[in-house]
Amino acid sequence: MFVPVKSKKVYEHVIEQIQNMVMTGVLQKGDKLPSERDLVEQLGVSRASIREAIRALEMIGLIESRQGEGNFIGGDINSSFFEPLSVMFMLNDGKSEDVLELRRVIEVEAAALAAGHITEEGKVELNRLMLELKEAKNEDESAKVDKALHYTIAKISGNYLILILLNTISSLMESFIRDARGMILREESQREMLIEQHQKICDSIIQENPNAAVKAMREHLQTINQTMIELKNQQAIQ
Repeated sequence: MFVPVKSKKVYEHVIEQIQNMVMTGVLQKGDKLPSERDLVEQLGVSRASIREAIRALEMIGLIESRQGEGNFIGGDINSSFFEPLSVMFMLNDGKSEDVLELRRVIEVEAAALAAGHITEEGKVELNRLMLELKEAKNEDESAKVDKALHYTIAKISGNYLILILLNTISSLMESFIRDARGMILREESQREMLIEQHQKICDSIIQENPNAAVKAMREHLQTINQTMIELKNQQAIQ
């Protein structure tokens, strides 16, 4: 009935203290954190634990690291706790496969719902984002538009809970999309393939065809899954 109580890692305690100080107002937006050396002395932990905690909090947007200046409480503290699912994922050594499975569960159905609920304004927005994706000047810009496209589809679905759920894993989504695109785009020719897949998804939704939207979104996510499997196999051989 009960399970053994596991002791937390040291850096998890550091994360909890900083989060609690933000939630209680001790630390506020823009406040500078003490230096690593000061944190080591005040908390009585190793510098490695401090750095691990800072890295995790930076990934979810609670902390901003500024070169030569230090670490500051991020500008969007209202969304933190900030992405609780992202925090849980990182603290429990989540795998990229977990993110992909979650995306399949959420986004395939979101695409179908979007095709059934899309408005003229939604069609204009999808067309605009596709144009931005095609005209993106670099991969950073492409990844941002890629993420915006998927979030827009969730919004068009008309199910607010889907959008909220994606927002709670925003950092994971951003990191996953960036990494997935990086794996797929090891060959430059694959860039057009990604654009074509996104175009199929958008066209199906704009044409109000749920079945085609489901198929297009599933094929897109399957491409990501297959690429991840192939890359892992290559790494295992090396």
